Amino acid sequence: MIRKFPFTKYFRDYSDTLLDYLKDLGVDVIWLSPIYQSPNDDNGYDISDYREIMHEFGTMKDFDELLAGVHERKMRLIMDLVVNHTSDEHKWFVESRRSKDNAYRDYYIWRPGKKGGPPNNWGSMFGGSAWAYDENTDEYYLHLFSPKQPDLNWDNPRVRRDIFDMMRWWLDKGIDGFRMDVINLISKDMRMPCAPNPGGAKYAWGGQYFTDGPRVHEFLQEMYESVLSKYDIMTVGETGGVTIEQAKLYSGEERRELNMVFQFDHMALDETGNKWNVTSWKLSDLKQVMSRWQNELDGVAWNSLYLNNHDQPRSVSRFGNDTEYRVESAKMLATFLHMHQGTPFIYQGEEIGMTNVAFEHIDEYKDLEIHNLWRDRVTDGGEDPGVVMRAIHAKGRDNARTPMQWNGSENGGFSQADPWIKVNPNYTKINVETAQADPNSVLNYYRKLIGLRKSHPIMVYGKYQLIENGCSDIYAFTRTLHDELWLVVCNFHDGFRSFETPTWIDLSGTEVILSNYDGEIEALSGHLVLKPFEARCYRCKTK
Repeated sequence: MIRKFPFTKYFRDYSDTLLDYLKDLGVDVIWLSPIYQSPNDDNGYDISDYREIMHEFGTMKDFDELLAGVHERKMRLIMDLVVNHTSDEHKWFVESRRSKDNAYRDYYIWRPGKKGGPPNNWGSMFGGSAWAYDENTDEYYLHLFSPKQPDLNWDNPRVRRDIFDMMRWWLDKGIDGFRMDVINLISKDMRMPCAPNPGGAKYAWGGQYFTDGPRVHEFLQEMYESVLSKYDIMTVGETGGVTIEQAKLYSGEERRELNMVFQFDHMALDETGNKWNVTSWKLSDLKQVMSRWQNELDGVAWNSLYLNNHDQPRSVSRFGNDTEYRVESAKMLATFLHMHQGTPFIYQGEEIGMTNVAFEHIDEYKDLEIHNLWRDRVTDGGEDPGVVMRAIHAKGRDNARTPMQWNGSENGGFSQADPWIKVNPNYTKINVETAQADPNSVLNYYRKLIGLRKSHPIMVYGKYQLIENGCSDIYAFTRTLHDELWLVVCNFHDGFRSFETPTWIDLSGTEVILSNYDGEIEALSGHLVLKPFEARCYRCKTK
């Protein structure tokens, strides 16, 4: 069980209390957002010094105390490894841009312009060109994200050597692994061809030239041999756009690269073309995506399981009902996710059912991506501000970045000082303190669910099988291990829905393992009626 958590001043000052909270929840591994020294152009994903702690968060001594506290509680800690790019304030880039013959020049990707413009038509993931002009040397450098995040040149062996040295430095301190940010972007087609642009846009998506690039597996296998294989650690790679066949290459048990990857197929179900063109999602599509990954990685590679992270909206607002059935749908989604095969990741606040936030004014948002969208579509593009704001409310990254809601006091108990972004106004009702006192809360349900996973190997290793019973709002599947069979039935609708139990399941001698509704749960029968957002799990047998 992995819990992602921001390293904050609150976390440092109250680390014992918070680590005890995570231990009590059942967390095995804590994944920290980037805590390295950074100008914070992109929430710490722009690193200026890999071997220093961001001053706002504390000191390296504070980190060492945190790591010791994690290990004392028999938990582990993994760091966010951000090595596709650095900050433009990193000493490597400061030197690189001084002159074309500087020793660090080739640490980054520089090219002369063409016809008075960038070297090619690639677009940045944050909007605009993926190239920034540097007057000092009259060349452009590549930045797939912000201009303050220049891409490293992994084709340069000195870059790889220095990155591997940095990784060893952290591992020798005792950390337990890495989550690797956009790791499938580190290899580019160094010919830098223009991307196809049938629509005639100013900048085109050039992902085919830098996603899962020509040397990426060579680089990761070198990383494994030089660094990862020397330590008892876990690794998970963020690999946007990865296919199942590519995932097998990154995380196959015999590949000697990574332990698992994050795939994004289920994160694109509510969008058309790009994340801001929000559309309704279909449960049938979710079934197809999840089942394909469950079945095709079974026995070959290991799945990562998530519905939330720092880049995605809150799952209860996205896939559930965050008003009338917030508690029920948060519990149902937890059941759905944790009953699949793979390692579940819990994003901070997910375990208490935190929701999206709908700030009224654009200035209340802090995310670089959101402000770039507003500039491109509203300020420069003249689009309807209301339409764009509704897209931000639905898909903006700041939905996941509002402070953790600990109690009903000022700033949700997160800090006495004003936090970097406003707290979600519902913190007075949705917070840890309230959840701790309610035996039927989302938080206590997560504890029960995680406890089941730790005591029943079938939840970890059982083989998955989707059940299609004709109801478009029911997601049902089984997990099987040896002679044990569990049936999981989840209603993704805010109304009552029926489920017909497959005839090959023996209805005698069944046992209710879990339900997200209070009170007595009916025994398994040939016909079940599920309440809104109800989830049930039965232990049963095949005929």
